[in-house]
Amino acid sequence: MASEGADVERDDDKIDEERAVAAAEAARPAGGESVRVDSWIWSVRLVKTRSMGATACRGGHVRVNGERVKPAYAVRVGDEVRLRQGIRERVVVVKRVIRKRVGAPAAVECYVDNSPPPPPREAVAPAGVRDRGAGRPTKRDRREMERLRGLGGPEAP
Repeated sequence: MASEGADVERDDDKIDEERAVAAAEAARPAGGESVRVDSWIWSVRLVKTRSMGATACRGGHVRVNGERVKPAYAVRVGDEVRLRQGIRERVVVVKRVIRKRVGAPAAVECYVDNSPPPPPREAVAPAGVRDRGAGRPTKRDRREMERLRGLGGPEAP
């Protein structure tokens, strides 16, 4: 009986994968083989909204084949897309061009992820967290928080 359950789970996984591939195929562009880069990074769920993708492009956080691109840049199969999000950089190679946003299983089928692993949570500790109810930070507190974050400002001895 236990093996039947495992077989059913494998069949369900296979069906889910087939649905994901079918969804990605349905989201393909009709005529051309290229899609706007802001639309593509939104479609494959690298950014939350398309406007965030366009903003990232305008801010210089998106590079295609090593060059900064505008939101309307056409992405093709085989292009390397680099997206900087905060301290993390995502490096993906376009495997399939899609226009519409699809589910996560289908989105993973559309690119090859060559990103370095994210830094451990201990390395990304929040600096300058104040206790609740401590009130507004003083000028001295604010300068200490900026110094801990590395935001520059006047260097005090």
